[in-house]
Amino acid sequence: MKILLLHQYFLEEDDPGGSRFNEMTRQWADQGHEITVIAGMMHYNGLQKREEYRGRWVKKKKQGKVTVWRTHVSENYNSGFVGRLWGYLSFMFSSLWAGLFKVEGKHDVILVTSPPLTIGISAYIMAKAKRVPFIFEVRDLWPESAIDTGVVTNKLFIRAAYWLEAFIYEKAALINVLTPAFRQALIEKKSIHPGKVIFIPNAADFSLSDSLLGSFDAAAFRREHNWENRFVITYVGAHGVANHLEQILETADLLRHTPALFVLIGDGMQKAKLVAQSKAMGLDNVLFLAPVAKADVFKYISASDMGASVLKKADTFKTVYSNKTFDYMACQKPILMAIDGVSRELVEKAEAGVFVEPENPADFAAKISEYMADPERIRREGMNGYTFAKQNFDREVLANKYLSSLKLFSAAYVPKPVEAYS
Repeated sequence: MKILLLHQYFLEEDDPGGSRFNEMTRQWADQGHEITVIAGMMHYNGLQKREEYRGRWVKKKKQGKVTVWRTHVSENYNSGFVGRLWGYLSFMFSSLWAGLFKVEGKHDVILVTSPPLTIGISAYIMAKAKRVPFIFEVRDLWPESAIDTGVVTNKLFIRAAYWLEAFIYEKAALINVLTPAFRQALIEKKSIHPGKVIFIPNAADFSLSDSLLGSFDAAAFRREHNWENRFVITYVGAHGVANHLEQILETADLLRHTPALFVLIGDGMQKAKLVAQSKAMGLDNVLFLAPVAKADVFKYISASDMGASVLKKADTFKTVYSNKTFDYMACQKPILMAIDGVSRELVEKAEAGVFVEPENPADFAAKISEYMADPERIRREGMNGYTFAKQNFDREVLANKYLSSLKLFSAAYVPKPVEAYS
């Protein structure tokens, strides 16, 4: 099968962290499928372009067996809302140009993942030109998330965003969502036909976690990082407005005279502010670390006592699964789930951690204190999460399920004459 993926945030081979589609496309390519990716030149947390991309509009690369076309993204991407919007638009234009005039050959399907929502425009035009279907993946309900976090307030912009969302959903041949709440929202609130929506969620990468089991010396890792006699809660992910990591700093303030140590791994627009705030508060139980490679992330998690999944208190976030929740599960660590809704339901169903009321440091501190006093609960809930994720969220299994959906849809697709498109 020949798949063209449009993904602004598809990671470079040496980028820190992990990506759902980096891992899935690698698996699909290893199975003999031909995978081409159109991706951006800016990391979602990066402040500047790599030197190899400066002054270039497009560059072709190979990442293993996957062909990747890197296209222009404005370097103003992380300079605020206007810069972020221009980053989205610049990628929309550059990806479209690459898809129409640089990427050669016939593809069976175009797969596009959002955010940003604007990439759906590129997919729609490419699909018309190439006479193939496009599948649209919803990783975030947008513009709702931007509205709820206060990032977007202009009423005219909001109306335009909702119009664009409805247009893309109508034109997409199939829509994949990452949580059951997303599916419900699309069907009940946005009037999308149920037969058009599939559900293939984020997943746990057991290839990395299982390779550590039995071989990784967590005690030595803790000694090396001066974590001995500390109760380590690790957060891995973005440091942005939506994450509202101030609540972790406020919790650390309440627990400054306990063994609790908060390790925050990642980057984002709010990180410098958070570091400054931590210093101003005199917190010696908060450690900020730069993003690290995915394999190293699993070492940090495996050497920790718990993992934290954190977002701002907003109704929209009740519909999301936190990506790193599955990594915590894969590493057999119980979860402090400071996200209400489906993420809370996931952890409670798996008996793999505890719900913490978002933006409530007192509740955060009380729940952590309970775990510090109960090592057996930590072991039991960590294993519960691992078993539950293994049964329901194994990345290899879900990648094959996704591919099967694409194959069935592509086989059933009959191209229309260009003039038949509305």
